[in-house]
Amino acid sequence: MTQTRDDNVTWLTQEAYNRLKSELDHLSGSGRIEIAEKIEAAREEGDLKENGGYHAAKEEQGKMEARILQLTEILRTARVGEAPRTEGVVGPGMTITVKFDGDDDEVTFLLASREESGAPIDVYSPKSPLGAAINGKRVGEKVSYQLPNNKSLGVEIIDAVPYSGM
Repeated sequence: MTQTRDDNVTWLTQEAYNRLKSELDHLSGSGRIEIAEKIEAAREEGDLKENGGYHAAKEEQGKMEARILQLTEILRTARVGEAPRTEGVVGPGMTITVKFDGDDDEVTFLLASREESGAPIDVYSPKSPLGAAINGKRVGEKVSYQLPNNKSLGVEIIDAVPYSGM
């Protein structure tokens, strides 16, 4: 099977996929039952306008439903395995070393899904401003990307090698 880079694909290790699937199964099954029971118990306490337990349970329910939607989308677009990688070209699953303009220090990180946050190295998403700016670029290239304060920052790609699990 030929694999290509796709911005809509979330590359996950089998371990990360299993962990996320397990979390989704819990939240959409017993998690929903538990929160419904909390809401019902709080409802029985009376006046809902001044019932802190009820409002807290409803807020918890909203956060849980948002997480269920997030997990569903991640797993829907997930591919288990390793993203196609070419040494020297930035892409998901690569350990990247960069140098920012005006700073002599080099920064090394893993370009991968945030769901891979169990890695023993900083993880930057390919969809982050920096990740999107360097994705597909080659070692030696310089690019700039926009910071949250609307300023631009230049970055030089020093190294791009497949992640080895450090």
